[in-house]
Amino acid sequence: MTDNTRHSVQINPEKCIGCVHCMIACPTKAIRIKNGKALIIDELCIDCGECLRFCPQDAVESMTTSFSDLKAFPYKVVIPATVLYGQFDNTTLPNEILFALRRVGFDYVYELSTICELNNTALEMYLATHPKPRPFISSTCPVVIRLIQRRFPSLCEHIVPIEPPRENAAKILRANLPRMTKVPASNIGIFHITPCPAKMVSINHPASMEKSYLDGAISIRDIFKTIYQTLRQSKEDTIMAHLFPETIFSGTGVGTALSGGETRGLKNHRTVAVSGVRDTIRVLNQVELGLLKDVDLLECTVCPDGCIGGPLTVENRYLAKSRILRLVSIMGERTVVDSSDMNLLYHKDFLSFHHPIAPLESPPLDADPAQAISKANRRNEIFQRLPRKDCGACGAPDCRTLADDIVRGLAALDDCPFAKKEET
Repeated sequence: MTDNTRHSVQINPEKCIGCVHCMIACPTKAIRIKNGKALIIDELCIDCGECLRFCPQDAVESMTTSFSDLKAFPYKVVIPATVLYGQFDNTTLPNEILFALRRVGFDYVYELSTICELNNTALEMYLATHPKPRPFISSTCPVVIRLIQRRFPSLCEHIVPIEPPRENAAKILRANLPRMTKVPASNIGIFHITPCPAKMVSINHPASMEKSYLDGAISIRDIFKTIYQTLRQSKEDTIMAHLFPETIFSGTGVGTALSGGETRGLKNHRTVAVSGVRDTIRVLNQVELGLLKDVDLLECTVCPDGCIGGPLTVENRYLAKSRILRLVSIMGERTVVDSSDMNLLYHKDFLSFHHPIAPLESPPLDADPAQAISKANRRNEIFQRLPRKDCGACGAPDCRTLADDIVRGLAALDDCPFAKKEET
């Protein structure tokens, strides 16, 4: 069953019809169909959201921050992902969206693109001073972090130890807002607007720090309608956005919403960007085999086309991508981050991990090594008895997984209808 604090999605049994779409889509084989309902195996789930993306019944639900959760904080701060700008048509300016967020009820709205550029500069400096190992892997996507921890533990040391922009933005706000606003730190709640439910996991259980600087993550799906209605109702926001464009946007930073956004900002290093969970797994397999050592930085995002393809977005990702590219073209690639400020933050380790990313070990077949070997042999024997059709009729994604489930006591050979026929 899904652990609601450690995972960002859950199955609604009232909506689930056991159709196996989610089980087939899951790249880590973390879903089973039991008694006609989908179940998520906690130890295997990496929170990629593929089940959410492919479920035709809307039975997979994201565990993100609700509007009622905001009431716990008298002073509310929001950091919208730059993906949000691509969800609205070309006539809507980013400043209008930020003004609308203020009207929605946030006391302070923090624009993220400059922090994205700040992170790109920090990456450049880190790569210039750390020759090994190669390739380094970006830490921005929380699902990639979880994937490496569970499936590619030897690559944990390849992750660049720089916190993602959302955390660094929240850290800056934590350090400055109490002084600027005279509001006690305990009264300030900082929330991220996200295209991805996995951001909630990185907040509840961060892999590289004791406690996140964020208090929650709001789904773009949940807040889009409210922003849209506010934009339609208030002409004042449009006027203010045009007359007082006080926010400085970074074209380079806005571009990080797309796959390759980080690597485009690095001019002096050899980089590769890959998107989509299955392509990411293929590339990480190559890195684990000792390949791609001629690459300095690998930017992996499990969503297709990058964060713009997140499962919690509302707009067609191709249209959203076109709008983001248009904004990048308008804003240009001029640098908006002050180099002296960047140097100070970088050399004080302000942007760095609190502690290294550690592997997450999968449970062994048995705590007793001798029993584990015995069970592994039995698993192979069971697999030979199965038809190897990988049809999913047993409630497992393939025959090899069913054999593993049987020796772990999670399934029985009778679950396979074809195995039953062979025995009668």
